[in-house]
Amino acid sequence: MSVILVGAGPGDADLLTLRAARHIASAQVVVVDRLVDPSVHDLIPLSAVVHYVGKTPGESHSQASINELLVRLGQSGQRVVRIKGGDPFLFGRGGEELIALHEAGVACDVVPGISSALAGPLAAGIPVTHRGVSRGVLVVTGHVADGEFPSLRDMAHPDISIVVLMGIAHRAQISRELVSGGLSPETPVAVVERAWTSSQRSVRGQLDGLAVMEVVSPAVIVIGPVAAMSLREISAQLAGAI
Repeated sequence: MSVILVGAGPGDADLLTLRAARHIASAQVVVVDRLVDPSVHDLIPLSAVVHYVGKTPGESHSQASINELLVRLGQSGQRVVRIKGGDPFLFGRGGEELIALHEAGVACDVVPGISSALAGPLAAGIPVTHRGVSRGVLVVTGHVADGEFPSLRDMAHPDISIVVLMGIAHRAQISRELVSGGLSPETPVAVVERAWTSSQRSVRGQLDGLAVMEVVSPAVIVIGPVAAMSLREISAQLAGAI
């Protein structure tokens, strides 16, 4: 009895680890999130039974129901692969699923994925740390827990990059919290939508304009001086010179 918990990375299937791709290709049963890229779905065998458990506005699978499904499938004796976007253990509730399986006596093998917190910004040419620009990075959630928005004031450091996951719906509060914590309203901001997919889009601006940026989920918000950088332009120039 076992389940393979696979991190699908931030987008294109080319960013999967070899181990992840191998497990997906041999799955008999797959439990998959909504945000997993279609290119990853293409690796699922046609003979596999697929359960879609994504969370969408107005229609959502509770975490408890997902845990119950994984336990039931894990006890079936089939090769069960649970695919979650990004890295399942960075605001992905991977730990909750692993604990539920453990308590039910179902073994769980974990395959880490590339986190969108790091790879998402890089898709737009933004390094989350850069010598002389940012000496560290904070990864936080913009998701409201129990109806209460988490305070970000103590995270307002001008030489530390802030990466916000699941923060689009509350970007106005994010901006207010960080400015009240001491960040300049002119601090560079970048929002990267659907990183590493064919529909990727980046929007840049300043912290005081974050609330009115025309952006949609899923997206990663980058706040700090690195958000003004674009290594893609540099790499393109170098490639053109070769």
